[in-house]
Amino acid sequence: MNNLLLFISLQAQALPETAEQSTTTLWYIIASGGPIGVIIVGIQVLLSFVAMYIFIERYLTIKKAGKVDPAFYANIKTAVATGNIEGAKTLCQTHDSPTSRMIYKGLMRIGKPLRDIETSIENVGNLELFQLEKNLSTIASVSGVSPMLGFLGTVTGMIIAFYKMATQANVTPDVLAGGIYQALITTAFGLVVGIFALMGYNYLVSQVDKVVFIMEQASVEFMDLLQEPSK
Repeated sequence: MNNLLLFISLQAQALPETAEQSTTTLWYIIASGGPIGVIIVGIQVLLSFVAMYIFIERYLTIKKAGKVDPAFYANIKTAVATGNIEGAKTLCQTHDSPTSRMIYKGLMRIGKPLRDIETSIENVGNLELFQLEKNLSTIASVSGVSPMLGFLGTVTGMIIAFYKMATQANVTPDVLAGGIYQALITTAFGLVVGIFALMGYNYLVSQVDKVVFIMEQASVEFMDLLQEPSK
C-alpha cells in the first residue's frame, strides 16, 4: 500500500501545469526581464494584433474580390452581342467586384478605338490591384520589425547581465537571470510574431496573384468579345 501511495504521489508531481499555472509562469518570466523587456514584448504583442487584424480584413476582401459568378460574363456577352450596352452596364453595376468594374469601364468606352478601351481597362485594373494590396506592406514590415525588436532585447539583456556581472561582488544565477530572461523572451516573441506575419503576408500575396489572373482573363475575353463583330 505504501508503494502504491508513493507511486501516485510521484505521478501527481509529474503532471503538466494547468493553463492558469502556465499563464502565471509566462507572465512571471516576462516580468522578470525588467522594464525594457516588458516594453519590447508589449510592442511585439501590439504588432501581432495589428498584423492579425490586417490579415483577417485583407483575407475577407481578397476572397470576395476573387469570387466569380459564372453567369455574369455569359450575361454580359449576350447583352453586348445583342447591342444591349445599357443592360450590360446595369449588370456590371449590380456586381461588386474588380472584374465588373473593369468591364464597366470598357463598356463606357465603346465606340472609341480598341486601344483606348484596353488602356482604360488596364488603368482600372491597376487601381483595383492597389486596393487589393492595401496594408500588405504593413504585415511585411511587422515580419521584419518584430525579430529586430527581439534582437534589440537580446542585446540590452546581455548588456544588463554583463553589467551586473562586472559590478556585483557575489555573482549568482539570480543576479544574471533578469538580463538573460530579457534576452531570450524578447527574441522568442520576436521570432514567433515575425514568422507568422511573414507566412500571412506570403499567403495574401498568393491570393492577390490569383485575383489578378482572373482580372486579366476577364479583360482579354472582353476585348475578344468587342472584336467578334468585326471578324
